[in-house]
Amino acid sequence: MDTTRFFPPHEGISLSDLAGLCGAELADPAFAGRCVTGLAPVSRAGSNEITFVTSRKSLPQLRESRAGAVFVPPRFVNEVPVGVAALIAAAPQTAFALAGAALVPAAMTPSRLSRELDVAPGAIIDPSARLEDDVVVEAGAIIGAGVEIGRGSIIAAGVAIGPECRIGRDCHIAHGVTVQHTLIGNNVIIHPGARIGQDGFGYAPGPRGLVKLPQIGRVILQDHVEIGANTTIDRGALDDTVIGEGTKIDNQVQIGHNVRIGRHCVLVAKVAVAGSTTIGNGVMIGGAAGIAGHLTIGDGAQLAAMSGVASDVPAGARWGGQPARPMRGFLRDAAEANARAFGKADFRKSGEDQ
Repeated sequence: MDTTRFFPPHEGISLSDLAGLCGAELADPAFAGRCVTGLAPVSRAGSNEITFVTSRKSLPQLRESRAGAVFVPPRFVNEVPVGVAALIAAAPQTAFALAGAALVPAAMTPSRLSRELDVAPGAIIDPSARLEDDVVVEAGAIIGAGVEIGRGSIIAAGVAIGPECRIGRDCHIAHGVTVQHTLIGNNVIIHPGARIGQDGFGYAPGPRGLVKLPQIGRVILQDHVEIGANTTIDRGALDDTVIGEGTKIDNQVQIGHNVRIGRHCVLVAKVAVAGSTTIGNGVMIGGAAGIAGHLTIGDGAQLAAMSGVASDVPAGARWGGQPARPMRGFLRDAAEANARAFGKADFRKSGEDQ
């Protein structure tokens, strides 16, 4: 696969430097001066590329690998073939991610659509907006009254930022994003098409139909948050919607009003979180899980993909299923259901045979 069109190879980083950068140990110091220039999967990595292995399932490919270097856990060091440098890491994938940031930095944030410096002629910036030095605003972006944008941030083409929003330093707001009623910290990435800070979904029944409830809260995105493409985060109704420091949210996720998500959480694609739910720190939520409103998900909890969560989840729990329940019970119920289904199938088959 040719990636050089979009992500040209690095000029080269020595394995000794890379080991120090990634917190890894070079198994054979003789390879310290070898340089790598790119990344590749273990199945096709070449002599100038680095890869990683974490699972026994990948050992056959590792044994045939021609990579320049590979991150491996200590237990796999003896599986690395002669001529391939082994970088020992307790968490090989994490080490590989750090190496990737150094080797292909352009892949770590959304791409700019132009190479304009500072403010492009086609951008519209209200005179009352305040931009620090080294802010880039591409053509077609609209910056509203009273907006503040910190040094080193990039506002891509077609972004619309509503009045009085605050965006910190070294943020990257990708093309087509809309931001309203929002305070954004430093080093935040928002991918294309995300919608941040629109009013939440709230109505009260009345004698003539539904009456729209006012949504006067904000969205707060703390430092190092990343928001995926086409994700929507509603502003609070009376309180704020808060996304904690270091949390990563995938594409097409819906976050309702007044939701509070803790630090360093992961929400995978198509998760939906209804209003006023509180999610603790370090929570991991699998794809397409749905979480009802006004619940509490404890610190460190893990929710399996496709889970339907209708009750509070204790800290550290692992739940799955619909309705979601402790994983052990869910797996037992699934096994019993399969056994019953296969039993009926066998019974029908035996009847037909007779």
